[in-house]
Amino acid sequence: MKIKTKLNLGIGFLFTLIILLAFLSIGQINSLSTASENIIKDNKETIGYTHHMLKALSEIDKNKEAFKHFEKYLLKQKSNITESGEEELTNKLSENFELLKSTPSNDTAFTNLQSTLLEIMNINLNAIELKNTIAGKTAKKSIFLISTLSFFCFIIALILLLKLPENISNPIKELNRSIKQIAGNDYSQRVNLEGHSEFGELAVSFNTMANKLEEYNNSNIAKLLTEKKITETLINKIHYPIIGFDNVMKVNLVNDEFSKVSGMSHSDLIGSNILEIATENDLINQIIIDSSGKKAVSSNDEADSKIHTNINGKDIYFEKEIQEISLNPQHEKKGYVMGYVVVLKNVTRYMELDLAKTNFIATVSHELKTPVSAIKFSLQLLENEKTGKLNQEQTELVKSCEEDANHLLKIISELLNLAQVETGNIQLNIMPARLPEIIQYAINTSKSAAYQKNIVFEIELPSDLPEVIADKEKTAWVITNLISNAIRYSGENSKIEISALVLNKKVKLLIRDFGRGIESQYINRVFDRYSTIPGTKKEGSGLGLAISKEFIEAQGGEISVESQLGVGSVFSIVLNCKEYSS
Repeated sequence: MKIKTKLNLGIGFLFTLIILLAFLSIGQINSLSTASENIIKDNKETIGYTHHMLKALSEIDKNKEAFKHFEKYLLKQKSNITESGEEELTNKLSENFELLKSTPSNDTAFTNLQSTLLEIMNINLNAIELKNTIAGKTAKKSIFLISTLSFFCFIIALILLLKLPENISNPIKELNRSIKQIAGNDYSQRVNLEGHSEFGELAVSFNTMANKLEEYNNSNIAKLLTEKKITETLINKIHYPIIGFDNVMKVNLVNDEFSKVSGMSHSDLIGSNILEIATENDLINQIIIDSSGKKAVSSNDEADSKIHTNINGKDIYFEKEIQEISLNPQHEKKGYVMGYVVVLKNVTRYMELDLAKTNFIATVSHELKTPVSAIKFSLQLLENEKTGKLNQEQTELVKSCEEDANHLLKIISELLNLAQVETGNIQLNIMPARLPEIIQYAINTSKSAAYQKNIVFEIELPSDLPEVIADKEKTAWVITNLISNAIRYSGENSKIEISALVLNKKVKLLIRDFGRGIESQYINRVFDRYSTIPGTKKEGSGLGLAISKEFIEAQGGEISVESQLGVGSVFSIVLNCKEYSS
């Protein structure tokens, strides 16, 4: 039977029962209403008439109007005869009334009138009781019929509720389970839905599709095995170490080069969980786990891309590149990740060259610092009149040489700091320090340059500013560098605002200038080495902000910049407070 037919029959039958229940309820309620109305209307009126006639009969001796009242209600009684025997009694009542009317002293007629009225009243009282009994039976019958039909409707509705959804949902569940198994490459799955419903037809179509897929899969197994062999051969010919694993971290791809550098064989790697073997192999651990101890297997993760290992007593450096293997099925908007492939590029030679460059810079900078300092000292001696008085042109030349010597000495100092940063040998003397004192030292150092451009400092520091945990010398160097940059890029008659606040258990220092600002496309590059902003007068080496960033982050702090072209820039430094440091 078709599902639509089942639904139509079940719901239609239930709907018919509900309509029948509604009509039956209306009919029974109407019957009860009619019975109640008859009881109230006819018999109540008759009893009322007899009551008034008895009252008028008792007043005949005292009130001459009593005959008129009696006759009035007698006429009404004659028009309201409803019960069996009531008409004869009413006629007898009329005869006795006429007799009493003609002979008021007739006691027999008076007595007969009273007894007849009581009989009429008694007949109507009995009728009320009988109709009340009938109404009660009718009510019980109505309750029984309505309850029976309601119970029958409830049983039908319960059967439909329990069976109908099950008959529809069970085939859907079975079909859904089979579809999931087909999606998991189990093409032997079949659906057994008997009957001639739509689900039976759907099961036939599904099984036909599964047969076709199984035939197609079997015909392509040999082809896939051949292609897999070709792929493995190509990967083994690549000189980069390569390892691949699926989304449940199971290793399914390894080339010979990776086996060499990891010291593990193919049989040890293939089929193993990479997280488990990472605990025993340092190279694999560096591939999977970043420096913070978290799993890092995303292709967007650029941090900790350098890997260091030791092979045969030699330091080897690799740069890891993680590629996600994703599948985007047709008719689906969003794909899903099937696994990852990690390629290790040997960068040992470049690391050695970079180390040689760093050592060379450190050596040359250190060797240049002494003669430059000697040149600066000699220039100071030339300025001293004891060695001879210079004319104006000679004085200007000496000052120019002194400025160049100072500039060269600054570059040499920055190169030495850079070499210290690159070698990882930053010597920090971290201890509690008062930030206002460091700021004042930086301002005093830059006061001469600010005076030349008539730039004023506006300092706003909280009176209860806590001490910071920092290297006082290097923090002062960073703040001096920031203030020098602010002076350099500010116009004359300008100002530099320096403020601080306690924020989230840290101290945040803000240095704001009102110079030309930085274009939005260059903001992310200001802390890069040798980076300069196009369109500005190049006066430095482009290393100051890069070294500042290294110094602040080495202390566990943060440095950032916000800028708007034509408005100015705000450099912020965040340092740990003494009260909240661990």
